[in-house]
Amino acid sequence: MAASINTHNSTPQTLIEAYEGLLVHVTQMHELASAEQWVELIEQRTYYVKRVETLRELDSTVILDGPAKLRKAELLERILGFDVEIRRRLVARRDELGKLIGVSQRQRDLHRAYAPQQGVAEAHHSDDQEEAT
Repeated sequence: MAASINTHNSTPQTLIEAYEGLLVHVTQMHELASAEQWVELIEQRTYYVKRVETLRELDSTVILDGPAKLRKAELLERILGFDVEIRRRLVARRDELGKLIGVSQRQRDLHRAYAPQQGVAEAHHSDDQEEAT
């Protein structure tokens, strides 16, 4: 679960550590996406979004010097790289599920379309047999 980020007593070091923590979290989410552990990934994504919001608040209160800005930029680049890959995998999974749902709906529609006709054909067939006897 995501660690709490303290927005009080904000320091550049606190902010950088928060970004480092977010990188660890998004790396774990990437591993879940790679392993196709979708339920766990969605749970972790909820914590990720909350963590990003808290980090945004913290980021607005801290002024960074040159080296800290560079470190933040490096961390953000890595975080966003993982985030893009996770989103790509989630979209692919969504599309896959959409196709499965479409196939299921088509099968149901075909069953509905032909099932009543089968019952009617069987009734006619048994009527024909009765007339023959």
